[in-house]
Amino acid sequence: MLKRHVLIATALAMASPLALAQAWPNKPIRLVVTFPSGGAPDILARLFADKAQLGQPVVVDNKPGAGGNIGADNVAKSAPDGYSLVMGTVGTHSINGALYSKMPYDMVKDFTPVAHVASAPNLLVVTNSLPVKNVSELIAYMKANPNKLSFGSPGIGTSVHVSGELFKSLTGTTMQHVPYKGRQFAIPDLVGGQIQVMFDNMPSALPMAKEGKIRALAQTTARRSPAAPDVPTVAETVPGFEATTWFAMFAPAGTPRDIVMKVNAEMVRVFNLPDVQDKLKTLGLETWISSPEDLAKYQAAEIAKWAKVVKDSGAKAD
Repeated sequence: MLKRHVLIATALAMASPLALAQAWPNKPIRLVVTFPSGGAPDILARLFADKAQLGQPVVVDNKPGAGGNIGADNVAKSAPDGYSLVMGTVGTHSINGALYSKMPYDMVKDFTPVAHVASAPNLLVVTNSLPVKNVSELIAYMKANPNKLSFGSPGIGTSVHVSGELFKSLTGTTMQHVPYKGRQFAIPDLVGGQIQVMFDNMPSALPMAKEGKIRALAQTTARRSPAAPDVPTVAETVPGFEATTWFAMFAPAGTPRDIVMKVNAEMVRVFNLPDVQDKLKTLGLETWISSPEDLAKYQAAEIAKWAKVVKDSGAKAD
C-alpha cells in the first residue's frame, strides 16, 4: 500500500508545469483586448485568432475600461496556464504605471512577456471645420485661443492621450483632454466637431482621413510611415516630438516557458504571412515579432521614457 502511495505521489510530481505545458492546449485560448473593437489592438488580436494553428481556437475577448487597466488586470489575475493572454499596449504596459496613483497590477511583475507584435505612429487629426491645415497653423490657433480646443482619446493613459500631453508640453499650448470609453465613441464627436483634435492610432485614423471625414495634419513617429508618405511628422515642426504606439502579447506571470515559446513561434508564423503583412502595411502598422527577452528589455526602456513624459507634462489619471 505504501509503495502504491509512493507511485501516486511520483506521478503527481511528474505533472509539473512542463508536463502540463506539453499537453497544452486542450481547450480554447482566450486573448483579451483591453479596448473595444475596431482599434489597432483589436485588429491585431483578430488577425492572430483567425490565422493561428495551435490545435484549439483563439477567442478574442474585449474587456475595455480604465485606459486598458480592466482587461490587463483580468489577465494578470488569471491562472498562468496559457489559456489567458492579453494584447497589451504601450498604455497598459508602460504608461499607466506613471499616470495612475493606484494600479490594480504591476506592469512587469504580474506578466510574462510573450512577444512584441507591431508598432505604429499616431496620427494628429482634426475636425474638418477647424481652420488649420498644418501643425504650425494648429499651434498658432491654440496660442491665439487658449483652452478653446478639446482633444479626445479612447481613455486616460493611452498613447493617444499622452501624445496630446506631450504636444502641449513641447509647444507651450493648452487644450482640454476628453477621455472616452473607446475610440468608436470619440470619432463621431471628432467628425461632428464636438471635439476638434485627436492623436488617434494610424490604423484607425488613416482610412477616415483618406475618405475626407477628418483632416490629417501629421504623424507622431520620428520618420514618416510608408503608409502615409505625404503626411509630415510633428517633429518636422516641433523638434524632439516622438510618440510611438506599440502592441505586445503578454501572459500571466509564471506561465510555463514551453507554452510561451509555442505562442511566440505561432506569432512569428502568422504575422509573417504575406496577406497579413500586406494588410498591416496598408494600415500603417510595422510588425516586429520579438523574443520574450527582447520584449522585456523594450518594455523597461518604454516605462522609463513615458514616466519622464508624464512627469514633465503633469498629466494624472486621478
